[in-house]
Amino acid sequence: MVNAVVKKWGNSYGVILPMKLIRSKNLEENDIISFEIRKKIRPIEELFGTGRLKKSTQQIKDELRSGWDD
Repeated sequence: MVNAVVKKWGNSYGVILPMKLIRSKNLEENDIISFEIRKKIRPIEELFGTGRLKKSTQQIKDELRSGWDD
């Protein structure tokens, strides 16, 4: 299996194949190939900590605590 990154080219998208794959399959310009497309799903470990808040966690905690004194 080969992983590749989708890149934007003008109004289209394209994929660059690694040269190692090109050589191993003897591919040349204008060859027609077929392939299966599957989107890689990121494991939860990669997603942990990627969320961004508008306020710091300390500000949020302070706002929540302010209602406790009532």
